[in-house]
Amino acid sequence: MERCDDSLPGGNENSRPIADIDSQSSILSSNLFLDGVGEVVVTLNSDGLSCRSAESISNEDDPSLCLGLKIFRKCEISVKFCDVYAIDSLGWGLVRESSLPNASGLFSGYSFEMYRFTVHYVQKSRNHPTVWIPSQYCFGHKDLRTCQMWVNQIRATLCLQGGRPKSLLVFVNPRSGKGNGCRTWEAVAPIFSQANVMTKVTVTERAGQAFDVMASISNRELHSYDGVVTVGGDGFFNEVLNGLLLSRHKASYPPRPTESIHPVENGSNGMAHDANGNTEEPSDNNEDFSPLLTHSELDGRQGETDDPCNTDRDSFLFPNERFRFGIIPSGSTDAIVICTTGARDPITSALQIVLGKSVCLDIAQVIRWKKTPTSKDEPCVRYAASFAGYGFYGDVITESEKYRWMGPVRYDFAGTKVFLRHSSYEAEVAYLEVDSKKANLGEQGGLQVSRKKPFCSLRKKPERIVCRVNCNVCNLKAGETSPRHEISETYSEEPNSEESRWLKSKGRFLSIGGAIISCRNERAPDGLVADAHLSDGFLHLILIKDCPHACYLWHLTQLAKKGGNPLDFHFVEHHKTTAFTFTSFGKESVWNIDGEPFQAHQLSAQVFRGLITMFATGPEV
Repeated sequence: MERCDDSLPGGNENSRPIADIDSQSSILSSNLFLDGVGEVVVTLNSDGLSCRSAESISNEDDPSLCLGLKIFRKCEISVKFCDVYAIDSLGWGLVRESSLPNASGLFSGYSFEMYRFTVHYVQKSRNHPTVWIPSQYCFGHKDLRTCQMWVNQIRATLCLQGGRPKSLLVFVNPRSGKGNGCRTWEAVAPIFSQANVMTKVTVTERAGQAFDVMASISNRELHSYDGVVTVGGDGFFNEVLNGLLLSRHKASYPPRPTESIHPVENGSNGMAHDANGNTEEPSDNNEDFSPLLTHSELDGRQGETDDPCNTDRDSFLFPNERFRFGIIPSGSTDAIVICTTGARDPITSALQIVLGKSVCLDIAQVIRWKKTPTSKDEPCVRYAASFAGYGFYGDVITESEKYRWMGPVRYDFAGTKVFLRHSSYEAEVAYLEVDSKKANLGEQGGLQVSRKKPFCSLRKKPERIVCRVNCNVCNLKAGETSPRHEISETYSEEPNSEESRWLKSKGRFLSIGGAIISCRNERAPDGLVADAHLSDGFLHLILIKDCPHACYLWHLTQLAKKGGNPLDFHFVEHHKTTAFTFTSFGKESVWNIDGEPFQAHQLSAQVFRGLITMFATGPEV
């Protein structure tokens, strides 16, 4: 039933707003009408809103009676401003009083006409704590000035919330995943509108279009945006990432796998060897032996300023905490968004973007020196945010391209075909050894290695420190400096010091992978490396040696299992490092870089700590 009455709650003199000022902040308190509850006393303080039913304040021990049932109208709710993303003034309309449960509409309470405003906020799902849900409180009052005062005050407070974007570039891939890119954006676009975030949307019409736009946009125009958002999968994000970094991030290349660098066989004494197998001391004067130069040409300062968010309109520096990347998942795997937000949910990603959440992300720079054994030396640079894989991973991405019409299921089909083929490839991989104490920062008990057990047996799984929100490992300072501002000062050792050395592994491999993050996805719930971190300055080199079909199947089964141990087999080598090189021999596969094929005969890779910032919080669980 409906009732329009001048004596309704929120319309009498006792409920007029009062404003108090204390030494800390302005506190506003009013009697308002909360939709679905009734009359409440709403208080605004420096960090949020709280409200309590007016009846519970006036007479907490006097519940109403209805057909012999006690109906308590007591209400105590609160919401923090850090969780509020929008407020709307709705004008004149109906506000419902509290309804009786299970009454099938028979006792639906009253509806009052008044001026209204809505507070939009987020809350976490009870069943899935990593999923965020948009919610709202609708308040009403008979006096328009009272409602407007609350709207103005809350808007002014939201403007003080730092880091929230005001303008974004958005790229939509309409063909990503099952072709739902446009529908996915249409579903989340209202959230950006409600939060007053301006979006310049580009729906791509061809492959490489987003790359071309990001590469050609001027730095001056780029500074007018607070970030770029992709609606698609990992490959589409990689396209936008490379469009930005390839034209702006200038860093010294990692070493190439040439005879000028003589890696050490894994397990040897750490001395370099010449072409005849004789040991030799590394030269302190020959830069050709340097696997990583000590300073990047572009490390966030370039020797000009200590501010990583340089306001020079004609330059764009990294890392850049103001300009962030966001992903609205609409792909086939969406490993990056799962690892950074904890959920493969477009609404969750959109809410974290408009609230301005931030988390730093390591990025790997991959250099292809030679495309084929007979091609010329022509360095080709790519950047990866999640994974670079060769062998099985490259064969799957190549095979899946033949079945794009199948949608995401093509990966399962292609993976089965590649597994049955069981192809192995001969290659040599060299990797930079790092200090074991630093490499084990994310582990309790370290990497346990034993060679005495049978080839296919599992080793005891050590305790891991998994990357979560406010991760201590990712926030750990490098030396005396925050890792967010010193990307060039990773945990890598000086290449010519006694503590560091290059190690080598040569043979036949079913797969070779470099994981920058855990690579969690629906097919691998814990990811390829469960304890990989978002911003610790390491990549995880994973070498799967040639082994019987049954052993490799066991490895893949463990990968697809929650709580599995996919890396704890003796035919699997797992090394934390900051750089590696690769050379293939004989029959070749291709590399899979964030879901995109990349052919390379000789390749090098290095990781930059916290090179970019994501609109994300990190996973809750």
